[in-house]
Formats: sequence, structure tokens, C-alpha cells
Amino acid sequence: MSLKITDDCTSCDACVSVCPNQAISAGDVIYVIDANRCSECVGAEDSPQCQLVCPADCIVAGLAESQDALMAKYKALHA
Repeated sequence: MSLKITDDCTSCDACVSVCPNQAISAGDVIYVIDANRCSECVGAEDSPQCQLVCPADCIVAGLAESQDALMAKYKALHA
């Protein structure tokens, strides 16, 4: 599943640099995750790096996707 950032985001910027797919960017008020680019770090890491570094714990599950779909998304972005 792609992840999403809740309104609890403090816009600290910690998540941006750890995203292997460059899926996180500044929104109008808080940071946002592009669901078309988020693979939950499948293909790059063992777990979502943004969730590990987020001090506000505001990155949560979003759209449900299979592991195969996430891997396909990662491969398409890094081909």
C-alpha cells in the first residue's frame, strides 16, 4: 500500500531525503506522498524509511497494494 501523511505532520523534512522514490514533497501546509511513486520502500529497504525517521509518527497506511504491485512500481521508477 502506498503511505500517506496525516495532519499531524510538523513539516520537519526528515522523511524527504530517505525516500528512495522521491515520492515525498512539500504540500500547501504539510508534506504529501505521491501514491504513484510510493512503494513503501519495497525493492529498496526492509521497511518504509519515512516511517522510521518521522518524529511525529504521522505516516500511515494509505491505499492497499500487493507486494508484487509495490515491487513493479519500484522497478518501473528505477529501470
